[in-house]
Amino acid sequence: MSGIENDKETIAILGGTGDLGTGLAIRWSKAGYRIIIGSRTLPKAERAVANLHAISPDTPAVPMENADAAAAGDIVVLTVPAEHQLSTLAGVKAALAGKILIDVTVPLVPPKVGTVQLPSEGSAGKRAQDLLGEEVMVVTAYQNVAAHLLQEDVRIECDVLIAGNKKAARDKVMQLTEEAGMTGWHAGPIENSAAAEALTSILIQINRRHDISHSGIKIVGQSDH
Repeated sequence: MSGIENDKETIAILGGTGDLGTGLAIRWSKAGYRIIIGSRTLPKAERAVANLHAISPDTPAVPMENADAAAAGDIVVLTVPAEHQLSTLAGVKAALAGKILIDVTVPLVPPKVGTVQLPSEGSAGKRAQDLLGEEVMVVTAYQNVAAHLLQEDVRIECDVLIAGNKKAARDKVMQLTEEAGMTGWHAGPIENSAAAEALTSILIQINRRHDISHSGIKIVGQSDH
């Protein structure tokens, strides 16, 4: 940081060991946010920070175990594989009370990741909200963004659908999305997360069948100002 006082929030990224968490860390750090990388163990978190610095040496981040990261973060982001979503959230539930949780989980079921297979709760976002209760403001976003592009200094063309039950929480994620160089759209309550989650499998099919590396979505119809 440049010695200028930073009054922005601390963002804790649980599962920040993957490409998506790394990319979001880089972009939010550039926007002035303090970054914590959380993982199941401290050594894994330390390795993730080392990998982050190999990609972006100027991105400061603090490694922590998930429970400590969730407690220290003002805003918490979940970027773990779908099979670890509920177990990770159960371990940090108490630390999330009163906070925004940005859940990026996509319920892909290998080997048929190109087939829409939503969970019985309706969506991964809905099952997170059901587990955590109304004390936690769950907002879903970024399911359709190519993770590798977030790590690069490029313009992200894919728009972001932002779903959650609290408009104020969606507004905050809209702000974070814009600061990360993307365009966000209010997509309504958490149940509507199903649409963005399902789109991921469709985009995988488009990538395969049309030889595209990172297909995405774009909302049209907005008037020019």
